[in-house]
Amino acid sequence: MARFRITAKRIKNCNGIRIEPGMSVEVITKTMSNPVSTNGGQCVIDAFYRIYGIDIKKAGCLNNIELNVELM
Repeated sequence: MARFRITAKRIKNCNGIRIEPGMSVEVITKTMSNPVSTNGGQCVIDAFYRIYGIDIKKAGCLNNIELNVELM
């Protein structure tokens, strides 16, 4: 099992959703693969919704350009 910290890199306002730099979540996966690109990023989407109440996919931020992925 692997633990990842996913952090937003910059401010983004899109579709009524505001992303701030430093917003971060931690996810645990069964594989060492990048959780943003694995399974459509569903575990990352769920984590941001659970912690911040925002849909990161709807905001257009579910990619490696907008998010920093760090293996812990």
